[in-house]
Amino acid sequence: MTLTLPPAEAARELVEPVLRAAVDRLDPHAARVARYHFGWTDGDGRPRAAGGKALRPTLAVLSARAAGAGAERCLPAAAAVELVHAFSLLHDDVMDDDPVRRHRPAAWTVFGRSQAILCGNALLVLAGELLLEQKTPGYAAAARMLNHATLSLMAGQALDLEFQDRDDVTRDECLLMSRHKTAALLACACSIGVTAVEGSGSLAGSLFEFGTEAGLAFQLADDLLGIWGEPEVTGKPVLSDLRTRKKSLPVVAALTGGTESGERLAELLARPGQLAEADLHEAARMVEQAGGRAWAELEAERRLDAAARRLDEADLPADVRAEFLQIARFITARDH
Repeated sequence: MTLTLPPAEAARELVEPVLRAAVDRLDPHAARVARYHFGWTDGDGRPRAAGGKALRPTLAVLSARAAGAGAERCLPAAAAVELVHAFSLLHDDVMDDDPVRRHRPAAWTVFGRSQAILCGNALLVLAGELLLEQKTPGYAAAARMLNHATLSLMAGQALDLEFQDRDDVTRDECLLMSRHKTAALLACACSIGVTAVEGSGSLAGSLFEFGTEAGLAFQLADDLLGIWGEPEVTGKPVLSDLRTRKKSLPVVAALTGGTESGERLAELLARPGQLAEADLHEAARMVEQAGGRAWAELEAERRLDAAARRLDEADLPADVRAEFLQIARFITARDH
């Protein structure tokens, strides 16, 4: 099967039937939450046009193509990665009390926290089932790979929660958290297709490293949007990460830079109660003046360059290499 559509649209068309069939296995309560979370229905169960970037399925499909395999051989793997991603978002929104996901109410605000948590658990189990049902050595290895990525993701989320109660988080700790929470699953998506179709271990390793660097660049760009992004782009209120006092990478870089602006930022974030709008705008200025914004922008570029070098080391078709790099640049663009 050859991808003739733009990569994300093609992956969505190929993988969505596998995802829908998996969700159909769930009990009615979990299935209703899952269909809403994936954007297939509204809160009352009525069908709606689905959106989303289909980033991880696209990367998984490209991964299989990098090994010379057809997309159809890796569709269960691509769907499994997306199920784990959906699980993580459902739980993340509950833990962070985040009321908005993809420009509409988060699932927990519609169905309740318990139902969202149970749905996330069910999606995680489904991901494992999709892989193990294939009964091949490649898919057994892919299942282990996805399990490792999921454990890493959970470790990152635990660090993220821990950081909320600390005022001494270092930049290296924040990068480590992002490596676990964001980059691990993206790296898995970039390499799981090679593994599932029993391709070269060295190719899988190179694509894993590419995904790690691209994942860190993606998180840096996302953290920049969390402060300076437009609501119509992010789907969240302006200055959303400062409202929740999130220890994002630009904020931590500003707090640990040894500047007067960083000290002022620390004072603002330490204030009890909800910050006023004027304080939020001042906090954003302090992040910028303390160098947090510039550092995050430069670090994102550095990580993107490192990702490109990992692709240069890999033995893969030129068109697949170009699509990997195009996606990496797209997801780290400041307006996405």
